Amino acid sequence: MTESEFLTQTDRIFSQIELALDDVDFDVDALRTGNVLEVEFDDGSKVIVNRHVFNQEVWIAARSGGYHYRYDGQRWMNTRGEGEFFADLAAAISLHAGEAFAFH
Repeated sequence: MTESEFLTQTDRIFSQIELALDDVDFDVDALRTGNVLEVEFDDGSKVIVNRHVFNQEVWIAARSGGYHYRYDGQRWMNTRGEGEFFADLAAAISLHAGEAFAFH
């Protein structure tokens, strides 16, 4: 994938996250700055999504740890084991919010 394709695809990911968070009932703020999307919760905790252009990876930093994902042609999969980006991000958001969350 070219750098331009990566940036376009990850822009879509950031937008999808922002739109999904707009529809939740719990208090959460999402702020995108360059290659980083910070999701801040009512208690001050954060989940951070970062796109790493050089490696063409998307990273998640949360209470549960730090995770790296690479596109396999169909989905963004964890580079260090099992796990899909949106499922893992939903689990991290649920943990921080204390409420169930899922991407639809």
